[in-house]
Amino acid sequence: MKESDKYHKWVEWSEEDQVYIGKCPDLITGIHGNDPVALYGELCEVVEDVVNHFKAEGRPLPPPQVRPIREVA
Repeated sequence: MKESDKYHKWVEWSEEDQVYIGKCPDLITGIHGNDPVALYGELCEVVEDVVNHFKAEGRPLPPPQVRPIREVA
């Protein structure tokens, strides 16, 4: 598993902005775009870049904290 895979990432529609927003709150505030599939790929690349930047600087990564909500059956 890649280090970046530990961080929860998702894409959602923003009615207010009329674009899709890609989020990974543990590492970045977000990115936006019109194609949700392409945006998710870009989000994964950005998160990987952030992880690599932390490593190159010798800084510890923040612990992954954001997790999807699970519905109880």
